Amino acid sequence: MTAQPPRATQKSAQTSAEARTERRLEALEVKASYADDLLDQLNHTVYQQQLQIDQLRRELALLRQQAQDQSSTPAFRSLRDELPPHY
Repeated sequence: MTAQPPRATQKSAQTSAEARTERRLEALEVKASYADDLLDQLNHTVYQQQLQIDQLRRELALLRQQAQDQSSTPAFRSLRDELPPHY
């Protein structure tokens, strides 16, 4: 016949296992919370970058249009405009 550990020892081991499980669960919840916060920060960063990209695209389109307009119609230029700055 195998000797059974006393009930107090069984309860102590069970309580200890439950406490370890509780600590591990709490640690996982903390990690999940940090990961969730980081995800929110990254989403905000991506959103801000997309706004900036959209603004830069609009500015680039405007610059391209201005360059096209200037190349298609030659503007009047005075020869004085062609003088080097030291004159």
